[in-house]
Amino acid sequence: MSRWAWAEVDLGAIRDNVHTICAVAAPSAVWANVKANGYGHGAVQVAGAAITGGAQGLCVALVQEGVELRQAGFDCPILVLSEQPASELPEAIRAGLDLTVYSYAQLDEIAAAGGNEHPVHLKIDTGMRRVGAAAGDALGLAAAIADSNAVRLAGVCTHLAIADQPADPFTAAQLEMFDDIVTALTVAGHHPPLVHAANSAGTFAFPDARFDMVRVGIAIYGLSPGAAIDPHAASLRPALSLRARVAHVKDVHAGDRISYGLRHRFEGSTRVATLPLGYADGVPRRLFETGGEVLVRGRRRPIVGVVTMDQLMVDCGDDAVERGDEAVLIGSQDGETISVAEWAERLGTINYEVVCGISARIARRYFTG
Repeated sequence: MSRWAWAEVDLGAIRDNVHTICAVAAPSAVWANVKANGYGHGAVQVAGAAITGGAQGLCVALVQEGVELRQAGFDCPILVLSEQPASELPEAIRAGLDLTVYSYAQLDEIAAAGGNEHPVHLKIDTGMRRVGAAAGDALGLAAAIADSNAVRLAGVCTHLAIADQPADPFTAAQLEMFDDIVTALTVAGHHPPLVHAANSAGTFAFPDARFDMVRVGIAIYGLSPGAAIDPHAASLRPALSLRARVAHVKDVHAGDRISYGLRHRFEGSTRVATLPLGYADGVPRRLFETGGEVLVRGRRRPIVGVVTMDQLMVDCGDDAVERGDEAVLIGSQDGETISVAEWAERLGTINYEVVCGISARIARRYFTG
């Protein structure tokens, strides 16, 4: 915690964001997606704030992520969102994790691992083409679940591929297909307690996608799932900021060059501040050449030279910047803000990748605002 680079996470923002989403989704339940260490925010801490805000369940990508939450004391439902290696299933069963299935092989592996009426969610591929059972296999898999003592049907689900672009008709087509499959399952005597499809974008933009529950990820962190969803997400508060302290200050002169490759040449004399974090911490090496900036003393300062593994440099002009001054890479300072969305736009990526990319070398400092 003494390192001069850290991330601050406002658990109050996460709590309030979940509360807001619960109001939007009602009467559907909200399950908070805390995979990938809570999208880089800290899974255990985020889970606690989400439950306080009204979430009724949690979602993870890996068995080990679910086990971590169980060990931290969470007794709510925890859903693993994709099929897992057979070697992971005994631990998943011991931890009481809901499992996602879409193949006969996984059903057999759950039985071999000692499953006994273990809750499973049957996932249907309605167009994402990543994982999930084909529509034509849904009835057969549901029948296999019903015939097995190892598992019980706890849910039926799908995943929306393009809900962040609500004008595209593809989401409506996915939902129509999913509705037809759920109806066919019901007619055949299969009655899943939970039907779910909506991610963050689907929750906001497609009321018909909410069903019994929604699986919300990026929105609980106060970030919009896409530009077209921004108006729906306007009341959410970003929870994470990335900060550092100036570790070194130097004066340079016209014609001097800086950092690996000497790719930046100074046009005049200026003061350069070095910050003690770099691409090993989640600040991409190329951020300098895409116009990346840092706040120091409330002003935007351009990154100069390539970002190195552990350090980066910013041009502070003739301001009296000093060693120990706080710098903000993501967040606000003196009324000026650099957002995750700004990083994503400069880097040609999405906000998910930015926050997930902040490495474990960066300590997370939690507070409730």
